[in-house]
Amino acid sequence: MLAGELYLASDPELKALHNQACHLTRLYNATTEDEIETRSHLLQDLFGKLGSNPQISPPFYCDYGSNIYVGDNLYMNYGCVILDCNTVHLGDNLLCGPYVQIYTAYHPTDPAQRLTGRELAAPIKIGNNVWIGGGAIIGPGVTIGDHTTIGAGSVVTKNIPANVIAVGNPCRVIRSANPTQPPILEI
Repeated sequence: MLAGELYLASDPELKALHNQACHLTRLYNATTEDEIETRSHLLQDLFGKLGSNPQISPPFYCDYGSNIYVGDNLYMNYGCVILDCNTVHLGDNLLCGPYVQIYTAYHPTDPAQRLTGRELAAPIKIGNNVWIGGGAIIGPGVTIGDHTTIGAGSVVTKNIPANVIAVGNPCRVIRSANPTQPPILEI
């Protein structure tokens, strides 16, 4: 799975890891805003790496958790989902609006292969100081560069460079994040 090869999510080892993640997210989602220490411990148990000062507003969902590597000062608003069937690296100072979805998993496009039940997954990397607007979807294999803003509702299917503002479906760069630079429209 982590090698980007076809895999079965029903594999007993993967199923056990998924069940553990479901257990931890269920506990996390049942906490209150006053249970900061409990939330921190649950996220430490869930994620592969957890930086300092994470803030994730429940509900939050993921497939395994152990493939998620989080930098410092993560903020995820309500309803975020990470399908971490491959690695997800989240940089420092990442801000995610409500219902941001990060999907490493995907299915074969060949119908015969898809009928076997096998899936694929590709890693995602999101840089430092990135803001992802509410309802955005980040697809498999995508890298988003540092200091970039992804507009609300965008569907990111290709890499987005650093220091830009990108929006739409499919997501495309509309200008530099530095207001003193001229627009750099991608088509």
